[in-house]
Amino acid sequence: MKSRLMLMVPVIGLGILIDQLSKVWAVRFLMGGPSFSFVGDTVRIGYAENHGAFLGMGNSLSPELRFVIFTALVGLFLLGLLVYMLIGKEMDRISLWALSLIFAGGFSNFVDRALNDGAVVDFLNMGIGGLRTGIFNIADVYIMIGAGLVLIGQWFVERHKKQSNATD
Repeated sequence: MKSRLMLMVPVIGLGILIDQLSKVWAVRFLMGGPSFSFVGDTVRIGYAENHGAFLGMGNSLSPELRFVIFTALVGLFLLGLLVYMLIGKEMDRISLWALSLIFAGGFSNFVDRALNDGAVVDFLNMGIGGLRTGIFNIADVYIMIGAGLVLIGQWFVERHKKQSNATD
């Protein structure tokens, strides 16, 4: 458990710190102001608040239902994820890194909702021409990297199993 904590605490702590500082910066310097464009309009930075989930899904739900889904249920999911990371059997380093990133991003957005009347501060957008991402924040990047690592890690596990079965 100590080795897990030594990996989890810095990833989660630093992840939350960087995301929260970026959101403080966005509120202070971007709220109510213009958007900025960089690298030939590939990167846009501008303030937005998201009361829903990924790409604004759920924005049209009632505030009560949004609270239940995006705060209460996400809080329970994060608690379960933390318990799993601490006591789950056979957890490799990649999986622990991945789940720590997912937890850091999820928890930081959870804190944002708790402190910002159910909204998450977003400020990043990327794309080329009309093909653009939705607006997002650093926590969302952690969640996506973590999910990618889970998929890549699972692919390696399955590949290793197939190779082991082939040599048996």
